[in-house]
Amino acid sequence: MATVNELYKEHEQLKRDGKYDEAIGKLEELLKQDEKHVLAHLALSVLYPKVEKHELAVHHAEKAVEIEPEDTFNWTALSTTYQKAFEATQDRQYIFRAEDAKQRAAEMQWQK
Repeated sequence: MATVNELYKEHEQLKRDGKYDEAIGKLEELLKQDEKHVLAHLALSVLYPKVEKHELAVHHAEKAVEIEPEDTFNWTALSTTYQKAFEATQDRQYIFRAEDAKQRAAEMQWQK
């Protein structure tokens, strides 16, 4: 069985090759071993929109924030994921959520 690091590296190559479904599969396999692997969740939030699965992208971006809520980058990534979901779906809830996540990231940055 491949290690978490091996699976992550395999996903990176598949992503570079444009094999998004296979890359997603590697990350999902990785999460079966380590469900709190933030980078895998963030990578999925980038990959799922490439295969028109915006709700799953949002789920994984939210999961990254849930795991590491004190990381400003995770909030920024969440805001970006919401923005992309809005652009693809025109569902206005995503734009409001994007603004909230952006504000949270800005507040955290200001407090540092």
